[in-house]
Amino acid sequence: MRKGASPLVDERFFSPDMMIWRVDREMVLLAAGGRALLMQLAHPKVAAGVAEHSHFKGDPLGRLRRTMSAMWSIGFDEASEARASLEQVKSVHRTIHGIASPAESLSFGTPYDALDVELLLWVHATLIDSAMVAYDIFVKPLAPDEKSRYYDDSKKLAYLFEIPETILPSSLVDFDGYMDQMLRGGEIAIGSTARALAQEILFPRPWILRPAGPLFRLITAGLLPERLRVGYGVGWNKRKERIFWLIAKWIRRLLPLVPGPLRIVPNARAAEKRYL
Repeated sequence: MRKGASPLVDERFFSPDMMIWRVDREMVLLAAGGRALLMQLAHPKVAAGVAEHSHFKGDPLGRLRRTMSAMWSIGFDEASEARASLEQVKSVHRTIHGIASPAESLSFGTPYDALDVELLLWVHATLIDSAMVAYDIFVKPLAPDEKSRYYDDSKKLAYLFEIPETILPSSLVDFDGYMDQMLRGGEIAIGSTARALAQEILFPRPWILRPAGPLFRLITAGLLPERLRVGYGVGWNKRKERIFWLIAKWIRRLLPLVPGPLRIVPNARAAEKRYL
């Protein structure tokens, strides 16, 4: 830190000495964006809310871009900017509620609400889990204590979104248990809405994104839990698995050579230039 500067922890929600800063500053974590989106949509209530209250079909990757822009601001910007981004996300959440389509695996007339703390927890968990998976594969494996520190840091992010401590897994072990329970249990059930939205993610309409489509689909499939691969009908075989791990190997090798403006998310880079 620059001499004479106030501690970053007083000016921001998070500081560079925290594990969440070290992990989330890596731009390559965007490679897990498709995974996180598909995991979120696997919850029928999340899928219903996205389908009925967003322009997802017209710009599915735009939603990911806006989500990550807000999360980067919350994670790295000064408190005033971070709080504004946090409030903007919350204000959007307040408008998202309704009745899920009877075509889904929910009882007729089942309501959904983006402020439902259980749904907030699931969305939060998919982002945290996807970040750890992507860092392990594309940057370098996290040691057990580093993963624990990352998860402990992420709990502050959960509290900022008003996820109560009573339902938040208290440790990394409990978090892993929660993810396993959700993926094996009945709450996660990929319905027709989720499958339709998944097609918009995996086969984006803008022509400029189409050349990268096969690589994006391969990486997304490789990162997805097996049950969700099957549920979404994403093809997977030994050949694709070998190619996936070869790509991951080369990303890890080349990442140290990537210039900072391309490797580090802009909000983190700006903060580090000023204070470090």
